[in-house]
Amino acid sequence: MTEDLSLDSEFLGQEGANVTGFSRMEAAYGSGDGDEGATAAVASKPNAEVGTIFEQIYRPWNGTLNSRWVRNWSILRHHIYGMFSKGHRPWGWPVRISLLVLLLGSLNDLFLSFLGNATGVDELSRLFSPSRENLYAHVLGFFPRNVFCFPIAAALLVGGMISEDRKNGTSAIYFSRPVNRTDYTVMKFISVAILLSILIVGTLAAYYVGDLVLSGEGWAYVLDTFPLFFAAAIAGLFLVFTYSSIGLALSSISRGKFFPAISLLGIILGTKFIAFLISQLYNDSIVYLLSPYDCIAHLGQSMMGITSTYDHPYTWSLVSIIIMNAISLYVLTARVSSMEVTRE
Repeated sequence: MTEDLSLDSEFLGQEGANVTGFSRMEAAYGSGDGDEGATAAVASKPNAEVGTIFEQIYRPWNGTLNSRWVRNWSILRHHIYGMFSKGHRPWGWPVRISLLVLLLGSLNDLFLSFLGNATGVDELSRLFSPSRENLYAHVLGFFPRNVFCFPIAAALLVGGMISEDRKNGTSAIYFSRPVNRTDYTVMKFISVAILLSILIVGTLAAYYVGDLVLSGEGWAYVLDTFPLFFAAAIAGLFLVFTYSSIGLALSSISRGKFFPAISLLGIILGTKFIAFLISQLYNDSIVYLLSPYDCIAHLGQSMMGITSTYDHPYTWSLVSIIIMNAISLYVLTARVSSMEVTRE
């Protein structure tokens, strides 16, 4: 069978050879023992469509960038607005509903105070009025707020705050633009801190102001209780800062939501229960220095003038909480510095 040669194509230097699914192999240094006739089968597709090659040209953008703080604001609102509206970070409805339930649960003392004023039961009103112990318990009471409300809310917020950027390659979007790593870290921290502050300090303010409105107390009562409210708010900010730093440090070393959330709950609640068991066994409170919650509770008791439940000095708790935050912030900054401008 002879091949039909045509003059409309040129194939491998031989004019008139058709493409039949076989390719001629030409050796650079053939031995002359049949190398010139060797052929090899190649992949072929009948009626293959002709591809199109596009030319892509990158041109530099010579426009004017927004200021540094405007770029930082875009990161902040990406997380904050996403909790309340669309078009920003897609907080899921399970997270939103859970945070709403935790917010309402944190206001249970305000609801009980309202019930006492509405029913006219003076004992109930006095029991839940903004006293020294009640203001302390609203922020640093272990049950129920620091068992369910605050740790679970912190775990939900920090779960994917940085780990999703590392997993999905969102860091490439941030760092390939004029956003430095310091601003990225600070804005992530502030985003978590604002949402936690609404839950902790915001509900404290709602409880204090709401009870004043319901009970109709005068300015003398406000002057007596406002220093206690201010001290409780400062203790709440300590709690917000510590939970945010530990949670973001855990999120920065992970690639998913589950590990940071569970690890944060384990650190907060696990160290509390382990310290409690060891202190009961050896009758010594020094082990509470390992618990972030107990260190902040010790500081809160000292600031508000409440009888301390710990035997060691409150300065030891202050040093312990400073060390915990320093280690957490170091891990956070080190991990953010290691994030590349490509998908990892």
